[in-house]
Amino acid sequence: MAAVVTVSALDAGHLTLPERLFVTDADPDLRATVPSLSFLVRHTAPSGATTAVLFDLGVKRNIDGYTPAQRAHIAQRQPVVVSPDCADSLRRGHSPTATDGEQQQLLLLDPTTDVDVVILSHVHWDHVGTPSDFGRAVFAVGAGTLNLLRHGAGPLYPAALFNADELPAARTLEFPPAPASPYDSHTAEHAPAPTPNTPTMAALLPPTIRYPWRWEPLPANDTDDPAFPAALDLFGDGSVRVVDSPGHLFGHVNLLLRTAPRRYVYLGGDCCHDPRILRGEKGIALYDDGCGGLRSVHVDTGAARRTLGRIARFADGHGDGDGDVEVEVVVAHDAVWRDRNRHRFWPGTL
Repeated sequence: MAAVVTVSALDAGHLTLPERLFVTDADPDLRATVPSLSFLVRHTAPSGATTAVLFDLGVKRNIDGYTPAQRAHIAQRQPVVVSPDCADSLRRGHSPTATDGEQQQLLLLDPTTDVDVVILSHVHWDHVGTPSDFGRAVFAVGAGTLNLLRHGAGPLYPAALFNADELPAARTLEFPPAPASPYDSHTAEHAPAPTPNTPTMAALLPPTIRYPWRWEPLPANDTDDPAFPAALDLFGDGSVRVVDSPGHLFGHVNLLLRTAPRRYVYLGGDCCHDPRILRGEKGIALYDDGCGGLRSVHVDTGAARRTLGRIARFADGHGDGDGDVEVEVVVAHDAVWRDRNRHRFWPGTL
């Protein structure tokens, strides 16, 4: 039987987005407060060993933990809601039937001791959360991320927009660079260099995780155009695949999770900020980049469109060459999905 995982959504803060910066044909005055979702993924090996993986950490509960340039940006995204944050949601979860007093007494998971791995889709301010809450976890990020945090990446992504000390240096590994660059030449020239993992850091990974990491096309067969050109089998059993998902920010990755033999959950991070784009109802908005040109919220709009196209095709049930596959795609800032799926938040499951 195919290996599967359990997945639970977590509240990890909210922020407010002006529609005009994200979708075409937008209401110029509409601003929507949306979640920054985190997800708990639990994998049980044949030996019985359970590995707890977090995907994204949402918003910091202490805004003062951001750099001055980040706080200036956050001021444009108000209202921002910081509670509950990811750690608090892990501790107490969400129970639709519990009273406030009962909810406060819950202690479901201790973020300090019960989380093994944290995977960040990328390191924008609304996804990095409070890494110090996860004192035992190994962090895993896309190629070039550590360099990006230290030095930025080109004029639109200066170092001031990132915190060089965001992640624990001794416990943070990078996924390897994907085999081929998906970026246009202008974007590629600003791509941050990857940081090699040391054997000491790799030794911190749970023994259930397959390492060294390597990218493979998915599906790994003779098709000319695989569903995803670069996917990494985290546990070596097909239950969790890290998907190289270029476009939004350098190092952006997604997760493809098998939750039943013929059912997948695809965690899309910031592949788009509005699910209507994924459904083809809206396009990616372009706006003045302040340098005499146009830009979108993505570092490479063309690459982002190509990633969205691959996700959409996979979600249509063609991921393994057979239409009898259910795929649910969840992006980080989907307020409608959150409101409709409260029963699937931890300790509930997707």
